[in-house]
Amino acid sequence: MYDVRRLRLLKELADRGTLAEVAAALRFSPSTVSQQLALLEREVGVPLLVPSGRRVVLTPEAQTLADRAGEVLALLERAESEVAARAVTASGTVRLAIFQSAALALLPQTLTLMGRDHPQVRVEMVQHEPEAALHRTSTRDFDLVVAEQYPGHATAWHQGLDHRPLVRDPIRMVVPTGSGIRALADAAREPWVLEPRGAASRHWAEQQCRLAGFEPDVRYESADLEVHMRLVESGNAVAMLPDLVWSGRPAPGRTIVPAGSPAREVFTAARTSGAARPAVVALRAALEAAAS
Repeated sequence: MYDVRRLRLLKELADRGTLAEVAAALRFSPSTVSQQLALLEREVGVPLLVPSGRRVVLTPEAQTLADRAGEVLALLERAESEVAARAVTASGTVRLAIFQSAALALLPQTLTLMGRDHPQVRVEMVQHEPEAALHRTSTRDFDLVVAEQYPGHATAWHQGLDHRPLVRDPIRMVVPTGSGIRALADAAREPWVLEPRGAASRHWAEQQCRLAGFEPDVRYESADLEVHMRLVESGNAVAMLPDLVWSGRPAPGRTIVPAGSPAREVFTAARTSGAARPAVVALRAALEAAAS
C-alpha cells in the first residue's frame, strides 16, 4: 500500500506546481519534499516526475495517482468530520480567509458570537483576495473562505468546494456630498478611484461606465476600499462601492443606484469533505448570523 503522506506531497505538487511552493505550504525543505517523492516513485515503480527547465512536471501516471490521492485525502477528512460530529461541543482550529470589506462588516460580531457560543473553537483569520483564497481552500490552506462575485463575473469553480450564499450586497455609485451628479453618465468628466486592473470589481465598474457612454478617468487605484471612501468623502473622486464597506456608519457621500440595482453576491465556501466538521459548521453559522 502506498504511503499516504507521500501521496499527499504528490497531490500538493499537482495543485501548487513547484517543489518550493509545496515545501513552503507544508513547512518542509525542498530537498525533503524531493526525497520523499523519489521514495514514492521507487515505491510505485514507474517515473512520476520529469524535469522541465528548472521545474518538474508530473507524468500521466503521476497525475492519475495525484487524482486518486485527492479522493483518499477527501475521504480521510470526511471521516475526521464524522467522528468530530459526535462530540458534544465544537472544538479545534478553523482557518478562515476573508476579503477586506466582509472582514470589516462581519468579523467583529462573528468572533463575538463564536467566543460566546463556541469558546473551544480557535478561529484563525487571514485577509485574502477571494479568487486566490478559493484555490487555497481547495488545497487545504484554509478551512472556510468568504468570497464574492460581481454581476456577470462568476468566480472560478473549484472541484470539491461547496458554495453557500451569505449576503446580497448592493453596489452604488458614491459621489461627494456637494456634487451635482445625478446619474452615472454625469460622472464622465469626474476623477474616479477604482481597484487595480484584474479585479472583478474594476472590470465591472469600467463596463458600467462604457455602457453609459464614456471611459472612466481612473486617476487613483487602490485595493483598499477605505482609501476609496476617504477620497470620495474629501471630494476628490467618485467610486463604485458595495454597501458592506460602510456597514454600521454613514456612507462617505451621496449614493446613486445604478441601472438594474446591481449587487455582488457574497458567499462562503468550504471543502465538501470538511464542511460537516462542527467547528466549520459553527463558524459558518456565526457568519450568517452576523450577515443577517
